[in-house]
Amino acid sequence: MDELAKSSGKVYLIGAGPGDPKLLTLKAAEAIRASDVIVYDYLVNPEVLAHSRRNAELIDASKRSGHPSISQAEINHLLIERARQGQIVARLKGGDPFVFGRGGEEAEALVDAGIEWEVIPGVSSGVAAAAYACIPLTHRGYSSSVAFITGHDAREGNRQSVDWSSAAHSADTLVIFMCAESIRRIARELVIAGRPESTPLAIIRWRTYQHQEVYSGKLEDLIAMDEHDQGIFEIAPPAIAIVGEVAALASKLNWFGQDELRHSLGSPKLAAAAISD
Repeated sequence: MDELAKSSGKVYLIGAGPGDPKLLTLKAAEAIRASDVIVYDYLVNPEVLAHSRRNAELIDASKRSGHPSISQAEINHLLIERARQGQIVARLKGGDPFVFGRGGEEAEALVDAGIEWEVIPGVSSGVAAAAYACIPLTHRGYSSSVAFITGHDAREGNRQSVDWSSAAHSADTLVIFMCAESIRRIARELVIAGRPESTPLAIIRWRTYQHQEVYSGKLEDLIAMDEHDQGIFEIAPPAIAIVGEVAALASKLNWFGQDELRHSLGSPKLAAAAISD
């Protein structure tokens, strides 16, 4: 990658993959090795940072609910200023930077500032979570369409960021990102919109890691928990949910193993226990 050696500054928006460091692309690893500054999010596996040079500056730009964090505007400013100083900057994001990674916002800021930049795609967390949970997102017998949806409720006034009445029927398979704090409400919204209560779903935590957890059941299981558990049942992030008939294939196609980390949402024992880090 000869262009990385040029003296002028440049920013690489890099998809660091879903978690398993072996899913990092060759091009991403090469760009990381060539960078002066590494700006990374909290979902980036620390083993990915090992590709950086010894003298590279590592900057944690994590944004987590309930924790002090750097704002998006501050991140944009940081990328621009470091590039203007002639540095090569690797901006690492979990999954793919252009799939709920705010890579588009950062790219716009770089273009507006006249900064040279490039995007290096990564393995999307939604796709990888499904694969490692043994759920095919498409299947000729069950699903011919997929929708990627955010579960993060970025409200504008009294309006939700996602119209669940439309999203419920937008595709056979729904992949819902950032849904740990909202999945039970979303399950209710989907049923209200006409999705059958018997629709299978799976919730995947820590996708592609050895300690990945998969919680399988139906929409009605989450709704029942929400009505009866008085808030006992909680799901801690990071989590991705997959809703659709394909989710029922997880146990049949299980190649990843880890049976002890697979749970049924309909289990009475689970309904009385918290899911936490």
